[in-house]
Amino acid sequence: MVNMNDSPTPMPKLDLGPEDNAFAQGGNRLCFIHPDDPVKCVKTLRKDRLPELKQKEKGLKGRLRKRSSFDDNQQEYSTFLRIADLYGPSALKFIPRCYGMVATNHGPGLVTDLIRDFDGAISMTLKQYVWIHGDTPRVKNCIAAFQQSWESIGLPSRNLLLHNIVVQLSAPDVICRLVVIDGLGWADVLPFGWWSRTLARAKAARKAERLNEAIEALLDIRRTNGEWGYHGWMEPAQRYAGVGERPASEQEK
Repeated sequence: MVNMNDSPTPMPKLDLGPEDNAFAQGGNRLCFIHPDDPVKCVKTLRKDRLPELKQKEKGLKGRLRKRSSFDDNQQEYSTFLRIADLYGPSALKFIPRCYGMVATNHGPGLVTDLIRDFDGAISMTLKQYVWIHGDTPRVKNCIAAFQQSWESIGLPSRNLLLHNIVVQLSAPDVICRLVVIDGLGWADVLPFGWWSRTLARAKAARKAERLNEAIEALLDIRRTNGEWGYHGWMEPAQRYAGVGERPASEQEK
């Protein structure tokens, strides 16, 4: 006989360990390696950037918006679902696959592919790759191919930032693709790009073209011994977490 007073056993939370286990940190979220699957990433909200805190910062304007609009995980999950519905498998060459939300010891987590290189290392950001290797012909060709494809498909994004794109290698110094890991979705108040593929392609083209200016600006900083900045750098110990010793050829900052 079933006791109707018994409540269902809650699903166990995914234990990501302490916050220090995060291999990367963005402006609003922490990124962890999935403890049960090293080729998946779990994104959780930073405790100092929770939706209620971000909403409060906006004052009256913030109170007029839904709290969910301040939740980066929920917004990104909705965007992934919409991209999958509108663009299908063709989008997965340029963005990670999304596996949905899970409960973690750091709150709700969004699970996506973790982009890794041929040797198991977490792929560098485009910002870090260009900082180390420069604007080589190989980089230029890869970016040109990415720009053409991004425009052709018309994928939705905010500004394409160098630290939100990773360079996946299929062999030493062989770039197989660029993957946009953050900043997806239209930022417009009225995002007509979702309903007009022609408009989406035009918007995507403008955003992809700006990568050239961003790379040139980064190289100017490098040439003048300027500051790297906050986002986009991963130390070797972070990139090779869980895959043993890093190759001797891995370059340090």
